[in-house]
Amino acid sequence: MERSPWIDDELELLREQVHKFLAREFVPLAERWSQQGFVDRAAWLKAGENGLLCASIPAAYGGGGGNYSHEAIIAQEVARAGLNGGFGVGNMVSSGIVAHYILAYGSEAQKQRWLPRMAQGACIGAIAMTEPSAGSDLKAIKTTAQKAGEHYVINGAKTFVSNGQQADLVIVVAKTDPAAGRKGISLLVLETKGASGFHRGRALEKIGLHAQDTSELFFDDVRVPQENLLGPQEGHGFGQLTQQLAWERLSIALICVAEMERAVEITTAYAKERSLFGGKLFDLQNTQFKLAECRTLAAVSRSFIDHAMMAHLDGRLAPDRAAMTKWWASDTLGKVVDECLQLHGGYGYMSEYPIARMWTDARIARIYGGSNETMKSIVAKAM
Repeated sequence: MERSPWIDDELELLREQVHKFLAREFVPLAERWSQQGFVDRAAWLKAGENGLLCASIPAAYGGGGGNYSHEAIIAQEVARAGLNGGFGVGNMVSSGIVAHYILAYGSEAQKQRWLPRMAQGACIGAIAMTEPSAGSDLKAIKTTAQKAGEHYVINGAKTFVSNGQQADLVIVVAKTDPAAGRKGISLLVLETKGASGFHRGRALEKIGLHAQDTSELFFDDVRVPQENLLGPQEGHGFGQLTQQLAWERLSIALICVAEMERAVEITTAYAKERSLFGGKLFDLQNTQFKLAECRTLAAVSRSFIDHAMMAHLDGRLAPDRAAMTKWWASDTLGKVVDECLQLHGGYGYMSEYPIARMWTDARIARIYGGSNETMKSIVAKAM
């Protein structure tokens, strides 16, 4: 595989180290995580010890002192190891998203309080945006946070919260001024331990991402100190979300590309071993053509996403371009894994084969991070 232009020798070394760590420590546990529906706490601590958490957070706050390229390397290696459906999504949310909200908008005291523990794996982060009646349309959220003395009192419900069952820290998207529309949205950080009125609902059963803890959360007069507001004042939440969503969408695209490449790799190996009609499955022209198409789609996607990654590292990635990467890569991943599953025949439908799990896991990529229909609307508005 040709090296991406944003990857240097240091990042290549990181890739090798992460690959070896995952193969030794996490891959043997993947099946158990899938059956129990979450990644063990001990694994989070071990990941922290080995620099897999908060890699792009400054060392002054306990992080790895790298940038988004370090985060991308880790995410892609996790995907290549077949772990995106558990640790991958969990770490993307905690280290790649929640930690960066705190870094970008938190006070110095907030950064010192929360980020070092997140980098250690002692504190798992989540962000509660989606509600039962509000998904991609964040303006429609109903969760409120009203001032009461030195606290905000939060009431509402959230769903599809990644890391929800285990989260020690939840960024809650709430309306501090319900009459102000998007200008009334604020971000509040809830420390879950001992939080009165905070309830975790059921761990949601999904068709894919079986090792990923995804939950409902309920807030019934939950009191959060006013000092836990992210940003200098209320009403900045929508803008904060918009600024950070570009990286979230690009990171989804980066993972999708790695998944495409893995699907082509394992399917090519399968086709070269599978006997059919007196020869190998790979010898059939149809197989060669299908794999050639899938490899080309992965290569085109890699080039497009690499270009966006370089723009992001330079601070030039526009929201519409980030939206393009997300919808293109997730749509293309769906096509690639479907073709690869088809080439596996009946075995492709058996969950013991990696391609089957990749197929079910891939479906969510067109939904989370903002639906692909929403992505296309963002692109259209910028035209």
